Amino acid sequence: MDATPRPPSLAGLRRTYEGEPLLEADLAADPINQFTLWFQEAAAAGVPEPNAMVLATASAGGRPSARIVLLKGYDERGFVFYTNYESRKGRDLAENARASLLFPWHAIRRQVRVDGTVSRLSHEESAEYFNSRPYGSRIGAWASRQSAVVRSRDELDARYEKLAARWPEDPPVPDFWGGFRVQPVEMEFWQGQLDRMHDRLRYRRTPPGWVLERLAP
Repeated sequence: MDATPRPPSLAGLRRTYEGEPLLEADLAADPINQFTLWFQEAAAAGVPEPNAMVLATASAGGRPSARIVLLKGYDERGFVFYTNYESRKGRDLAENARASLLFPWHAIRRQVRVDGTVSRLSHEESAEYFNSRPYGSRIGAWASRQSAVVRSRDELDARYEKLAARWPEDPPVPDFWGGFRVQPVEMEFWQGQLDRMHDRLRYRRTPPGWVLERLAP
C-alpha cells in the first residue's frame, strides 16, 4: 500500500472577511502612529505574538529569502530586530540593504507591510538589548552560528554547554551579533472585506512627507 500522503484539495479553503470599511479619513497622518494604533488593537484582541513579522530579504543576485523574526522596537526612525550578522539574512542585508516586513494579523483580518532600507544599529544599542535578554538566550546567541550546517543536535548542545561553562554569568556581546533597523519608504495597511474587495491604503515617503494612496485589492 502506498503510504505517501496526498496533497489535500485547497480550492475550497477560503474565509469570508467582514469588517468596517477602512477609509482614508480614518487613518493617522503618520504611518508610524497608525501602526501603533493597529498594534495596540492586535494585542488587545489577543493576536498571538503581534510583534512576529515575516522578514523578506534578497541577495545581491536577487535570490529572495523569507523567515519570521520578532520586532523588538520601533519609532519614527524605523523597525528594529536582532540577529546573527553571519546568518543568511545578515549576509543578504550586507549585500543588499533593503527589506520587506509583513505583520500577518489574520485573527483581526488585518495585515501591515513595510518596505524600506536597512542599517545596522550601533554597538551600544545592540549591547543594551543583548544585556536585557535572559541568560540562556545570550548563551544561545554565542552557541549558534546561525544558518551554518551542523552535524547533529548533540554538537549544538555540546557547544552550548561549553560556552555556559565559560561564562556562568554575564556573557559578552558577540561581535557577530546585533540589531538592524528597517527605515520605511512605504507602509501598507490592509483590511479584509467581503468578496475580495479588501481595503489597501499605502503611505509612500516623498521629499515633502508621506503621501496616502488607495490600492486596488
